[in-house]
Amino acid sequence: MAKFEIVMPKLGESIIEATITRWVKNIGDQLEEDDPIVEIATDKVDSEIPSPVEGKLVKLLFEEGDIVAVGTIIAIVDMDGDEDSPEDVEEKTETPANDNNSAEIVTPDKVEEVVVAKTNFSESSNFYSPLVKSIAAKENISIDELDSIQGTGKDNRVTKNDVQKYLKNKTSEKKPTAPRVEKVIAPVVPSLQSDKVVEMDRMRKLIADHMVMSKQVSPHVTSFIDVDVTNIVLWRNKVKNSFLDREGEKITFTPIFVQAAAQALREYPQINVSLDGYNIIYRKDINIGMAAALPNGNLIVPVIKKADEKNLLGVVKSVNDLAGRAKANKLNPDDIQGGTFTITNFGSFDSLTGTPIINQPQVAILGVGAIRKQPAVIETPQGDTIGIRHIMILSLAYDHRIVDGALGGMYLKRLKELLENFSLDTNI
Repeated sequence: MAKFEIVMPKLGESIIEATITRWVKNIGDQLEEDDPIVEIATDKVDSEIPSPVEGKLVKLLFEEGDIVAVGTIIAIVDMDGDEDSPEDVEEKTETPANDNNSAEIVTPDKVEEVVVAKTNFSESSNFYSPLVKSIAAKENISIDELDSIQGTGKDNRVTKNDVQKYLKNKTSEKKPTAPRVEKVIAPVVPSLQSDKVVEMDRMRKLIADHMVMSKQVSPHVTSFIDVDVTNIVLWRNKVKNSFLDREGEKITFTPIFVQAAAQALREYPQINVSLDGYNIIYRKDINIGMAAALPNGNLIVPVIKKADEKNLLGVVKSVNDLAGRAKANKLNPDDIQGGTFTITNFGSFDSLTGTPIINQPQVAILGVGAIRKQPAVIETPQGDTIGIRHIMILSLAYDHRIVDGALGGMYLKRLKELLENFSLDTNI
């Protein structure tokens, strides 16, 4: 009989563990491929783990509420679907490997279907086993890297142990130096008999810790600028009904702000960075996160990947898709990973402006205030005049370790120019 080990998957950059919140399947349940087995939660998002194989669930190795490291085995599936009891399974899986009666444990690495075509093995004349190919594809090891590994197998072939040793050395060489943050001990706050005391839920605790950490790590500076967005308001009013009829979706101001922010980041790449100690990491991709309020009052930041490469329609589609799935609690772990810059919209709550907290490990966050009609001086060739314009305030909070006031000011000024020069003839 063949057993398959279900492991806690890699859930994205910097996530090393997850909490098991609910077992969807019980011991003895029959599984179809892609059936959800367990619900998990990280500090970023809640998700489900599906079964990659068909079979019978014969063992659960953790209980609900347990925190499990990525890569840890959490359950075992009998791919033959026999009637062995969980106790029989435990006894057989503990039998030494050289026992001819021992059960064959099929790990994810042994399933050829997990090999994805991220590494082009046809570019190499060397022989690699399916297991080595699987690891290389999973860990994004290029063919040049694979060819450079000194093999210890027969005829100097690269083995699983060779690849794992290479990955271990590679990880230790690139391991970032985390900033030293002193733990802040909050004072004990007394409560009165008439007060109601409610413990934070898991997500609010994580948000609270993340916000405190960000203020401790990054010296925050916030700059402000007002922007005349009259053209944007008039354009949206002109196209919103026809866009809704054509696409079945609403068009908001957010995609326009995202597109302009991405273009300005392309022109000022010093803001699209992260800091690793005294090392500056210049991000190649411009991935814009948009802070979204969940129905329960918590926050989540889905990410529009490569926002600078999308046209306005593409950004609109991405914004609507991510916002809709965020409200329905259907975001995937990848949807909230890899952000390089964040936008938060104070205006959705009619606030004029605010001083946002940087979303680590980014170095800047843009706050968008409410759009209001205001009297403004309008410069014309015939002279200045007073008119009613739609004005909003942008606030840029940035990490003063790497972004100085001049750079922050230039970025805001460029963003203002892009928004104020938005064409009424823009096609979507």
